Amino acid sequence: MRKRPPSAPVIAAAPQNQLGEFLRAKRDQLRPQDVGLPPGFRRRAPGLRREEVATLCHISPTWYTWIEQGRTQAVSTETLGAIATGLHLSHAERAYLFELAARADPEHPAVAGSAPHQLADLVKVIRTPAYILDRHWDAIAWNRPAALLFDDWLKGTGARNLLRYVFLNPRAPSFIVNWPERAQRLVAEYRSDTAAWRDDPVRQALVDELRSASRTFDAAWQSQKVLSREGGLRAFEHARSGRREYEQFTLRVAQHPDLKLTVLVPDEGT
Repeated sequence: MRKRPPSAPVIAAAPQNQLGEFLRAKRDQLRPQDVGLPPGFRRRAPGLRREEVATLCHISPTWYTWIEQGRTQAVSTETLGAIATGLHLSHAERAYLFELAARADPEHPAVAGSAPHQLADLVKVIRTPAYILDRHWDAIAWNRPAALLFDDWLKGTGARNLLRYVFLNPRAPSFIVNWPERAQRLVAEYRSDTAAWRDDPVRQALVDELRSASRTFDAAWQSQKVLSREGGLRAFEHARSGRREYEQFTLRVAQHPDLKLTVLVPDEGT
C-alpha cells in the first residue's frame, strides 16, 4: 500500500502592509516634475524614488523605507504630516493615511464643505434642543429650544464652554439629574475626544483652570478614565418647566471632524 506523501506545511500569510501599499501607490503616481524635481535619466519606473520622497518629506531615506516596507509601527503624527505634505496628498488621502497608521491627525485640516454659518442654519431647523461644540467644547451654534433648556449655559456673551458650565456654575448640579456621575463621565469623554490636541495650549489652560477651581474635576481628571462620547438618556430639572428627559445623540460633522452636533430628542413619556 502506497503511503501518501506528507502534506505541505501550512504557511501563515504575511500581514498585509496597507500603509506601505498606499505610500508606494502614491509614490508611483507622482512624476518628478509634479513636485519640482528634475526628470532625470534612466528611470526604471515613472514615479518617484524612495530617496526623493524622503527628501521631500525631510526624513531619512532609511526611515522612509522602513515605513513603506512595514518594518515599523512607531510612526509619529509629525512624520505622517510631513509625508502627507511631501506626497501632495489631498484632504481625503491625508485622513486615510492617518487612519491606516492608527493615529489621530492633530491638525484636522479643513475640507471643502459646509461653512460654520451653514451649520448654524442647520441647527436652527431642528425642532428639538440641538447645539454644536467645537474642539474645545465651546458651544458655537444652538437653536431656540436649546437656549430655553440651557438658559444658564447658553445665555449672555463670551465663550460658552460646556465644562466650565458643568463644573463652575453653582446651579448646574441641581439642574443636571445625577450630576456627580454625569460630570465624571464628561471629563472622561473630554480626555478621549481631545487626545489629539493634548499639547494644545488652549486645552491645557482650560484643564489647569478647571483643576484649580473644581475638586470634582481635578479628581476625575487624575483618575485617567477615558470614554467615548455616547448618547443615552439625559434628564434635567428645569426651574420653570420641571423635569425634562431626552435621548441624546452626538454626531460628528463629516466636513469638520473637530465639531460635534448634539441633538436631544424628548422622551415620549415626558
